[in-house]
Amino acid sequence: MKENPVRSLSGIPMLLFLLAVALVCGWFFFDALIGGGAVAQLVGAIVAGGVALFCLAGLYMVEPNQSAVLSLFGKYVGTVHDNGLRWNNPFLTKRKVSLRVRNFESGKLKVNELDGSPIEIAAVIVWKVVDSAEAVFNVDDYESFVHIQSEAALRAMATSYPYDQHDEGQMSLRSHPAEISDELKRHLDERLASAGVEVLEARISHLAYAPEIAQAMLQRQQANAVVAARARIVAGACGMVEMALAELEKSGVVALDEERKAAMVSNLLVVLCSDRGAQPVVNSGSLY
Repeated sequence: MKENPVRSLSGIPMLLFLLAVALVCGWFFFDALIGGGAVAQLVGAIVAGGVALFCLAGLYMVEPNQSAVLSLFGKYVGTVHDNGLRWNNPFLTKRKVSLRVRNFESGKLKVNELDGSPIEIAAVIVWKVVDSAEAVFNVDDYESFVHIQSEAALRAMATSYPYDQHDEGQMSLRSHPAEISDELKRHLDERLASAGVEVLEARISHLAYAPEIAQAMLQRQQANAVVAARARIVAGACGMVEMALAELEKSGVVALDEERKAAMVSNLLVVLCSDRGAQPVVNSGSLY
């Protein structure tokens, strides 16, 4: 089912014409009734006036960013996009479809991410109808179809990625919001294309661990942050110790054997990696 644009007549001239025909038929009717005219004139005025009044049912209004899907006894005829008061065959059924941009926020869905942890996730979907015929005839209720399929796509996407990034370069829900939004939009386009709907934007609006594991996950995140910070401190301390030994050896200020170098390395690492400021004991009696 693809959209087929059709022409329609301007409604205002058609309205004026039909009203004029109805008035003329009314004048002929009363003239024949009062003046004792022929029965044919009386019947003709009634029939013509009735037809003119019936044709008024072919008038309908199409607002900006709206279309009218026309069908004749269940058969699709075409779609009208012209704005204003329009006229088509009175026997045609006119169903109006909004082409405006619409958006909604899904409810907070509770799903299991890739690692199996329960999370809460919600998304904002921006969409519009681009094919009125598909929206009307391919699905029963395209608005309900968009809402249900959007939640289904969000669930499927959320189960395909972990909440947090565990490995370098791994895509996760929290660390790659732009990529996740593009992936969600791709899932939605696949599901909603048959309904004549185009997804303009899809982005995550809420993302959190489920309440029952939120505290445990917070402790794990804090532990990961502490480990990462410690790793950076140790890497920096090792570099500073190596630089200090190289400078001492280069300047020749003091010659250290392997045992003294090990003691110096140990002391420097304690000073540099300690949580608190170190309080060294100064040996003022001899070199060692």
